[in-house]
Amino acid sequence: DEGKCRPLEVTKLEGSEIGVDTTLGKPFVFRCVPQSGNRIFYFCATSNQEMKRWLEAMDKAIHPLNQNHMWVDVTMHNISLPPLAIKNPECLGLLHQLDRNKDVWVQHYCILKDGCLYFYASIRSNSALGGIYLQGYTVYEQTHNSRHCIIELRPPSEEFKTFYLSAGSASENK
Repeated sequence: DEGKCRPLEVTKLEGSEIGVDTTLGKPFVFRCVPQSGNRIFYFCATSNQEMKRWLEAMDKAIHPLNQNHMWVDVTMHNISLPPLAIKNPECLGLLHQLDRNKDVWVQHYCILKDGCLYFYASIRSNSALGGIYLQGYTVYEQTHNSRHCIIELRPPSEEFKTFYLSAGSASENK
């Protein structure tokens, strides 16, 4: 079912504490305590090797190599804002996103700002439902069943999800 479900939560790993956990009495369990400290995440791998692979990858995310993460901080700030509070968006308006699990189109109020497309339940929402970083994505026009004007956002690699969006008309898609 990978790629068919929406993420349950997004957590910034930088500054988190990770490590093997033996308190649950199960093998291959490790935990992550984000810097905010308000929640502990427990994970269970399928083998010791797999657990070590995850711990190594998460350790790299927790201790980035002198990278400037200002854009991440700005995005995290923007996601917490109502849609009309985001200053100088490149584009905004209603878009429909294809929910491929149910084969239905779900309407969202969307804001494009600094390479990130933010999704809101409505223009009156207090914060975004989520966002897509568009760096590396390729945009194509497609047709899909009953919709004539589809925007396909194809990722730079198959490990990422392809998104299908639609505005009311071809001119609105542009």
